[in-house]
Order: sequence, then C-alpha cells, then structure tokens
Amino acid sequence: MKFAGIIAEYDPFHNGHAWQLAQARALGAQRVAVAMSCGLTQRGALPLLPEAVRVQAALACGADLVFALPAPCACAGAEAFARAGVRILAAAGCDALVFGAETPDTALLQKAARVLCNEEYRATLRQQLAAGARSFAAARQAAVQALCPESDIAALLDKPNNNLAVEYCKAIIEQNVEMQPIALPRQGADHGQALTESAHAAFASASALRALWAEGGAAALAPYVPEKALKLYKQVEYDGKYTDFAVMGHCELALLRAACAGQAPFAAVRGVSEGLEHRLENAVRETASLPALLDALTTVRYPRARMRRLAMDAALGYTAQTPALPPYLHLLGARKEALSLPGETALPLSHSLARLARENETCAQMAAAQNRASDLGALCRAKPEPMGGIYRQKIIFLTN
Repeated sequence: MKFAGIIAEYDPFHNGHAWQLAQARALGAQRVAVAMSCGLTQRGALPLLPEAVRVQAALACGADLVFALPAPCACAGAEAFARAGVRILAAAGCDALVFGAETPDTALLQKAARVLCNEEYRATLRQQLAAGARSFAAARQAAVQALCPESDIAALLDKPNNNLAVEYCKAIIEQNVEMQPIALPRQGADHGQALTESAHAAFASASALRALWAEGGAAALAPYVPEKALKLYKQVEYDGKYTDFAVMGHCELALLRAACAGQAPFAAVRGVSEGLEHRLENAVRETASLPALLDALTTVRYPRARMRRLAMDAALGYTAQTPALPPYLHLLGARKEALSLPGETALPLSHSLARLARENETCAQMAAAQNRASDLGALCRAKPEPMGGIYRQKIIFLTN
C-alpha cells in the first residue's frame, strides 16, 4: 500500500478519524486521499459543518487530498454510498481502501461481499422480499443465512459499520479495481455514545458530537476532537457558518409542499416503489414539521433512515435520471506537496465545479444536483449565505 483511500463524512472530524489516518500511515501509506460527503450526508440531512471546514480539519490532521463525494451519492444507502466512494478513489489512483468495522476481519468481510455478488444470493433475496420480510435488512440476513448456514456472515451483517465495510468490499469486486481493502477496528463509541478509549484520547461518534454541539456549542466537543479541528469549529460557531437544523426542517418541508402543487409530484423521485410516492405526498399534506413527516413515513418495512433520504431526494428533485455514480473528481483540498499525486486520472479532475460541469452532459447534471444541495445548505446556516457558493469555492491548500 502506497496510496490509501478513505471514504468519510467528517461531520465533525474527531479523534477516531485522526486515529484512522494515523493507522493508514503506520500500515505503510505514503499518501492518503479522502472521498468526503459534499452538501449532504448519508443520513439524508445537511452536514453540521460546511465542506471548507471539514476539509481543513482533515488536511490539518493527516489527509493529503480531499475529493467531493457528490451530494446525490452521499445521500444514499450503504450500497450506493460505497460504490460512489470506491469509484472516486479508484479513479484517483488509490491502491488501498482503509475503513473501520466492528469485526475488522478483512478476509471474512471479503467472503461476505462475494456472497452478496452471487446471483444465487440475489434470487434468494428476492424470494425473501416477496415472502413479506419485515425489512430489506431482515431479508438480506435471511438470504445469507439460507445460503451460508454454517457461516458467521449473516451475524456480521447485523452491525452498521460491518454492513458498510462489506459494501466497500463488494464495490471493489464489482468495479474490478486494483484496490486492497484494509479493515481497522472501530475506535471508540458506538453510534450516539461517547467514551474514553485510552489515557491519550477520548472517542465519540459523530452523531454524539452533533448532539453535544446542539447542547453546548463547539466548546463541548473539546475532549473528543483534535485541537486543530476544535479551533476551526469555534471559528465556525462564531461566524454562524454551521447548519441550523430547525431551519433546515422548515426549508425542506417548504420545498416538499411546493412540489405538491403539481400532479403526482413524487412519482419520478429516485427509489420510490410500492406506492411510496403516494405515501410521501399524503404525509407532506398532513404534517406540519419534518419530524412529524418522518414519523408518518416510518414503519418496520420503511426504516427512518431510508425515509429521511427519500424526503431529501424529493425536496431537491433527485430522480432516476440523476447520475448514480460520480462522473468527475472534484478536488476540494490538498497538501501542496501532494498535488501532483493523482497524475493521469480515470475521470475528469478539477478544483472548479463550474469547469467540471462543462465536461459533458452527465457532469453538468451532477454539478446541478450538487448545487441544489449546496444552495439549501447555504440558506440553512445560522447566518444564511448567498446562492452559488459551491461554484465559487476555491481549493484549500495546506502548506505545512
């Protein structure tokens, strides 16, 4: 491994992320590139912190290059999220992918990925879904258990980071790229919890840190984030450049209500099936807040995370025609000494989204979709900002 890749959100960048970067170096990586969510997150919401701040934190704490994982790809389930991240890093020339997992057994994760790539598995999954499985996750576990009754693979898929790790391995197989998967133990907290792992650093999940920010501002994150990052976060708080999630909820619901002026407003939204477009329209018409909307949509079969992404897709007009994979490499930031590293890339490369949008029609579509998310984010900051900022955003350089 010489050029490692990491797929991340860094919302916010914390001690666990810094540990992962250090481990990549310790395992032999000379350079590390990150594919980082841009504009939206996998949970189907705006990020707490703007891209510029998350990029600065990553570069200050050990990353060499940070590429944008475009908003439509970031706001996606584990399979699509992993596929997009692997495509970016493979196109940039990474020869390894480093990720965390509850079960850091790379061989077992790869074995699980090969099972999920098998047509027999897909047929069994369809049978489980047709038989009325309570959820996609339950159907998948049942399908794997039926095919591999003596294996630990089904139990492996019960953990969120294992699930994403398997999808990373599967994306590497399906895209047939020369990239070595390297699983690391997940450091520190389970989702939503904070704890101290050693005498040297405290670890917390990103969701726990966002909750801490909501309660006590940037200063409350001090034990759990690198000092360099904390300084950036305090400046963001002072400048009002963080997301006001109450405002985001109102704006998102306003977009959804405006869409209801037309006929069958959500029929073209990507991922709708089984009458979900009607369920969404009814919920938009009958609820008065985003939490209430999500409550109305969520069932055992339709998990809240999926409904959260569906609502954001509908608000931003993401349809089946929205590109599913990144058609370009949008470089958000770099250490100056690493700028020459990508060399010849498999996708168009630029720090300018406007320039990338002129490459071809697919690039133009992805850039427009990115801009819609970024404009929503600019409006929903504690101190709102003008439209079009993603097109004016300059690359971030770190010189030391």
